[in-house]
Amino acid sequence: MTDNLERLKDWIGKTETVEERASAGRIQGLAALLDKADVPREGDPVGPMGHWCYFKPRVRQSEVGPDGHPKRGGFMPPVPLPRRMFGGFRTTYHKPLILGEMMRKEAEIKSVQIKNGRTGTLVICTVANRFSGEAGLAIEEEHDFVYRDNPPADAKDSSGNSGKTAMAPDDFQFSREITPDPVMLFRYSACTFNGHRIHYDYKYVTEVEGYPGLIVHGPLIATFLVELGVENNPNRKLTSYSFQARAPLFGHNPFTVAGKPTASGCDLWSITPEGRISATGAVGFS
Repeated sequence: MTDNLERLKDWIGKTETVEERASAGRIQGLAALLDKADVPREGDPVGPMGHWCYFKPRVRQSEVGPDGHPKRGGFMPPVPLPRRMFGGFRTTYHKPLILGEMMRKEAEIKSVQIKNGRTGTLVICTVANRFSGEAGLAIEEEHDFVYRDNPPADAKDSSGNSGKTAMAPDDFQFSREITPDPVMLFRYSACTFNGHRIHYDYKYVTEVEGYPGLIVHGPLIATFLVELGVENNPNRKLTSYSFQARAPLFGHNPFTVAGKPTASGCDLWSITPEGRISATGAVGFS
């Protein structure tokens, strides 16, 4: 298996360029999901996580894989492991993307790592992205995508955690409780054209992938975190954002997002119903 996986490194250096207009409807949908009263219009900024609503592959129905994503291969390497997860990202903001303008995304496969973890073989694919608007380079970002085997049904880790995460710190200075439900997860999938069945197909996610319920999107958790940070730092310019997923959150359980100030911005984290860390983030401001 490892020898075959090593061939995936041939994808390193592969590039792809996509252009798309920043339609206001996508961000209006995201703003509605986030329960915002203001309706974004053309000429407004796309927002700190709004660019994730664009540049999604729109393959023909016959080219959709069994998990709801496009079939493996093409730009992303054809990793033969069944579980595909969002690991995290690191973002630098240079200037805002603007609704109504043409945008360009330049993507490059930066690395493919093969690791043997406690839950089996992992493949971590890192993609470097550059997002530009009509005024030039706006955002630079690296994404980590994690692929792994399904654990055995009787495995201690069958719920998808990579072991118990640490207890969440209790020294937060601001927080918010989020109550996810299937409608919220469906709406976010629609905003981001994400067909991954783990977010809306209960039978698939529980019987095929072995999770206890629908999974909250990693990027949606990241969105709630950065929104919390920005709201608690008014009149400051967002310059950077990093996020790392630690353990899944499920659509039938409320969770908390929390944070505290740092010298350059704020630290952020999401909290499972059991009080453990689900994800961590850090934002920088100028």
